[in-house]
Amino acid sequence: MSFTSEINSEQILLIGNIKKAFSDAEAIMEPNFQVSPNMLDAIDTVANGNFTTIAIVMSEMSSRLDLALKALKDITSNSKIILLAQMREETAAMRLVQSGTNGSKIADDYLICPLGTSRFYESLTQSKAIELTKPTQAATDPKVEMKIKELEKLATTDELTGLKNRRYIWEFAKQIIKLAKKEKGKVTLLMFDIDNFKHYNDVYGHAAGDDILKQAAVLIRKCCRPHDVVGRIGGDEFVVLFWDDPKSKLGDLEKERRSTAAEHPKETIFITKRFMSELQKTEFPMLGAEGKGVLTISGGLSSFPHDGLTMQQLIEQADKALLDAKRSGKSIIYLVGSPENNIENID
Repeated sequence: MSFTSEINSEQILLIGNIKKAFSDAEAIMEPNFQVSPNMLDAIDTVANGNFTTIAIVMSEMSSRLDLALKALKDITSNSKIILLAQMREETAAMRLVQSGTNGSKIADDYLICPLGTSRFYESLTQSKAIELTKPTQAATDPKVEMKIKELEKLATTDELTGLKNRRYIWEFAKQIIKLAKKEKGKVTLLMFDIDNFKHYNDVYGHAAGDDILKQAAVLIRKCCRPHDVVGRIGGDEFVVLFWDDPKSKLGDLEKERRSTAAEHPKETIFITKRFMSELQKTEFPMLGAEGKGVLTISGGLSSFPHDGLTMQQLIEQADKALLDAKRSGKSIIYLVGSPENNIENID
């Protein structure tokens, strides 16, 4: 059965360059699809049409997408608006989906791109099924849509800490590095682990070990900027991707740069130092009376393009720096390629 026959009278408007959102854009051949190249053209199309779903390629839009979405909602309040977001745009997409006043949202959902047309079709049919069940199931099963969201979240989230998982980090890094190559930006990768974690896990039990990982996750997330991506890639190993905020001015970014060959932004080093300090101040009751001030981390910082041109190269360089930090006595973060390797030596 084709997608069109499944959703019957659905009319879908796609806004922007669909090749940037779909890995197989040429497969969109159904007669109930229409494509508008830009938002201005789309608003005119929506005013003269009757679309059940409007999907917007976020990377094609201006910085004031919120105003454009409000304009669309004013014209067609009954259409479902879906944002097609790159991984680096997920924070902005979530903010738009959650925004609105008096219970009125300016966007209904978002999907991470690039995605296949089959995944897009599936999301539409799921939404359609939910809408059809609402009259009979709303009172008895109001969490149908939430369950679907939870399953989608599990695919990209570390279950224990709530941080992003290895799969998400890897795909996000590939997108960010591609963007950095195009716009001559910088990406810095922090890789760290908890010093003596195996000891705490063995002596105090796995529950204590899990508590350490969860609290460390909360702390590093609080210390980072909203657009930075934090993940747990296995055991007690964590990764943070620091990247240039696309909303920042180039001049402001350049002022943050160190003048050394390593070219790590000062803010990245400041965030890392702050996390190390906060971790040492944190109490861990499950470690007993001496649980405050005992936890430290060791890690390595590598930077694109100076230390590597791919995620694999950045990981390898950061991992080497981490091992050097361990050999030097732990509780150290080393920069790759810097004469003053220890970040404690950097103001």
